[in-house]
Parts: sequence; structure tokens; C-alpha cells
Amino acid sequence: MSGSVHVVTDSTAGLSTHEVLRHRLTVVPLQVVIGGTSYDDGATSADAVAEALKTFTPVSTSRPAPQTFADTYATCAANGATAVVSIHLSGDMSGTFEAAMIGAKDSPIPVRVVDSRSLGMGLGFPVLAAAAAAAAGADAETVEAAARARMKTVSTYFYVDTLEYLRRGGRIGAAQALFGTALAVKPLLTINGGRIVPLEKVRTSSRAIARLADITVQRAGDTPGQLAVHHLSNLEKAQTLADNLATRLPKADEIAVREVGAVIGAHVGPGLLAVVISPH
Repeated sequence: MSGSVHVVTDSTAGLSTHEVLRHRLTVVPLQVVIGGTSYDDGATSADAVAEALKTFTPVSTSRPAPQTFADTYATCAANGATAVVSIHLSGDMSGTFEAAMIGAKDSPIPVRVVDSRSLGMGLGFPVLAAAAAAAAGADAETVEAAARARMKTVSTYFYVDTLEYLRRGGRIGAAQALFGTALAVKPLLTINGGRIVPLEKVRTSSRAIARLADITVQRAGDTPGQLAVHHLSNLEKAQTLADNLATRLPKADEIAVREVGAVIGAHVGPGLLAVVISPH
């Protein structure tokens, strides 16, 4: 573990295995249930979820149990940590933050639980900022502050083929779901205040993706910093989008292209394209 403060997050953070190992992070998995069988997020592929959604196989998700977090924090203590900063996806999208708060009450060491108000690399970038502070020997208050400072800079914009999966999972309201029901209308969305909200309507998927790129370039400005492109069963278009952004934002760091995990995939559906911007 890096220093005496250990950073914990969850499986929706969009981090690569390399990043998790390099920064000595602990990742607590959410669960996805496909056709009555429960899997840890990461134990089954997002492609399996996409296929299940296409064939109308029941798919649902669930948060980790509070005891899972209590056990995780106890393990951190046993491995030498004197404090934990635990950073998770938006509490308005999942009960994971609440479960972490409950689990922290039984921790043998102090735990600071942070609601990132986001998910994917919108969560991952603040986690990496916290991990860097912890590796530098910062105390728990400073590690938490590093995460919160990065949270303020993060923006997420995304395109989905349909809002139906978000509506089914309760991640977007019925009234908002009407935003994308008109014939040949493709919705662009963003995360605002920890919730998924409509941003714009575009007539075709190609125009939606082009508009997603334009919004990213406008938001990133002259100092774009870190970017990530997420997708679900849409690698070719995700890579094309990333290449487009790399050309238009030459000052940006290397753009990570990552498929979302099974849990996020269950709520957005096949075809997702998302961009996360985290200026330096």
C-alpha cells in the first residue's frame, strides 16, 4: 500500500488492471445478475450483458453489501494502512456509497467515504488523483481533497442508442426517457449533480457522434488534460472517436479507450459512446 493512506474504489471506476496494480488500489465489485445468475462486475464481460439485453434476458445489478466494505477496510488495516479514502460512484445512481458509509462504521481505522457524483472514468480520474496524493505520503484529509478537487473538473458526455435501458433501471425518469423516443432521434446526455440528464437531441447516430466530439473539444478548450472514451460493444466507433479527438486536441494526454463493465453496460445498453474530460 502507498504510504499509510489506502485508496478504495468500486468496479464502475473504469480503471485498467495496470492502473489498479500500479497505484495499489482496492476495487470492490458491484454485482450483475443475468438470467438469475449473479456475477461480480468483472467476472463476466460487458459483451455478455449486451447480448443478454439484445435477447431480452433479464439483467439487473446490485450494490456490494455493507459487510463487504467493512471486511475491505479491515483488510486494509491488517496490511498496514492507518486510514482509508473510499471513493465511489454517484449515490444518486447506486446504493454503493451508502453501503460504504455503513461499512465504515465498523472499520478499525478511520475511513473517509467520498461520493464522486459520477461513474466510469468520471470516478476513475478522481481515484487516480487521490492515489497519487497517497503515494506522495499525504494524510487522509489531503488525499480526500485531491479527489474532490479533481471531481470539480470532470465532465462526462455520452450517446446511447436508446434511453430504454436507463429507464428500466431507474437511472433516468420516465419523463426524461420521452426525450429520446421520437422517431430517428438520438439522445446525448451528461451527468449533472450526480444524475444522468438529457443534453441534446440529434437526428442520426452519425450526427450524434459528431456532436459528441464537438462538445468535447469545446469543453476541453486549450488545456484538455486527460480524456477517456468509453463504449459498450462499439469498439470501432470508440476508436474512431478517440482518433478524431486526438487530432483536434493535440495537447491532450493519451486518450484511453475502454469498454464499460457489466454493471454500467446493463443500464446503458449496446452502442454506448461516452467521453470523460478531466482538465489538469
